[in-house]
Order: sequence, then structure tokens, then C-alpha cells
Amino acid sequence: MTDHGTYVEHDGRPAVRFTRRYPHPVERVWAAVSAPAGLRHWFPSRVELEPRVGGRIAFRDDPNLPEETSGTVLAYDPPRALAFTWGGDELHLTVEPDGEGAVLTLLNVLEARDTAARNAAGWTVCLAELEKHLRGDAADGPHSAAAEPWREHYAAYVAAGVPSGAPIPG
Repeated sequence: MTDHGTYVEHDGRPAVRFTRRYPHPVERVWAAVSAPAGLRHWFPSRVELEPRVGGRIAFRDDPNLPEETSGTVLAYDPPRALAFTWGGDELHLTVEPDGEGAVLTLLNVLEARDTAARNAAGWTVCLAELEKHLRGDAADGPHSAAAEPWREHYAAYVAAGVPSGAPIPG
């Protein structure tokens, strides 16, 4: 199962949601989405994480962020759920068993509605890198030359009517 992202409302706030099914055990998918060693292959920033509710999460080395930023861990329930703040956004990652595999749901609760298309395009690129990593292929991250082209995804989300208008990085 692969979806191309959906614009939704979550607790009255705008959000984009992605669901992906992987033919890998929950533990493998969990490690890829919750541990800094796994995140480095697909996440847009280098992450340092205190793995506990209320812990600090730091984001650095993202070419689209001027400096290190940090947030707070909102949920940490291995191997099922990780959620944290990131600026005015929240990111919720949920891993559920599905037969021999696992289903990942990524929900980005947005600070502003007009960031939906921009963020959806970014997560599409990131999740393509996660797919490579889980397959065992080289995954150099969403900012690498080998990553899918962000602008094409952005144009497709805008054309589909996903809210847009926020500043575009780069």
C-alpha cells in the first residue's frame, strides 16, 4: 500500500498524512523511523533524540534551516509510536504490524495551512529515501543528488488542490 499523501484535518488543524506498507518486520521499520542511525538515511535533518515523552529532539544539518532547532517528544511507545514538535508543526510516526510486514503512518500536523503542498512534497521525497533504505539500497537522504526531484512533487500537489503558498526553500 502506497498513498501519495492526503490533506486532512487533525484535531482542527491542517495536516498531511501518508501511509506506507513495507514487507519488513515492525522492529526494522521502527528502527528506521525512530533511531538517529535509521533517520539519517531519509529524514531531512540530522536528529538527536532523548527517547522519552518530554525528551528533547534536536534537528541540525538541514540546508533549509538556518540553524539547529529543537522540539519536544510528545509520544514514545516502542515499537509503535513516536511523535514530536518541530517548530510549530507536529510529526506523528506510527508503526503497526500487518501480516509479515508493517504499516507506517506519517502525520505532519501543520502550523499553517499554506504549508501543506510544500511539506507533502518534502515527505514524498523523504519516504522514497526511506523505501530505498528499507530495501537495502543506498539512501543518501532527501537532499542528495540521487533523491527524487522535490519541485515535480510540489507542482503535482499544487495542481491537485492541496493548500499552498508558503515560502519555498532554496
